[in-house]
Amino acid sequence: QVQLVESGGGLVQAGGSLRLSCAASGRTFSNYAMGWFRQAPGKERELVATIARSGSGTFYADSVQGRFTISRDNAKNTVYLQMNSLKPADTAVYYCAARFPPNTYQNGYWGQGTQVTVSS
Repeated sequence: QVQLVESGGGLVQAGGSLRLSCAASGRTFSNYAMGWFRQAPGKERELVATIARSGSGTFYADSVQGRFTISRDNAKNTVYLQMNSLKPADTAVYYCAARFPPNTYQNGYWGQGTQVTVSS
């Protein structure tokens, strides 16, 4: 089992920044690829960004490319999502997830989510 706890969400004005953190426990963190997902009201959950186990490979959704940065600190068992130039469209509950390759995120572990609200 892997336990994931997100933090850092909140209310911010458009153009502002937030940094989300996700602390992991329970298993060897560096064995897991990590991802951030989000779900806005009335919409399906969508992928925001992922990072490889070593941190060497990252992927971003087109909607956040150039504004968000995913990173991880394996010594601290934590993954981060730095969000800059926030837009009202970024308002959602943000979830971190862990997967043990080759398993999928759907079959992995999920946190409880943290709310991000961007006001115009």
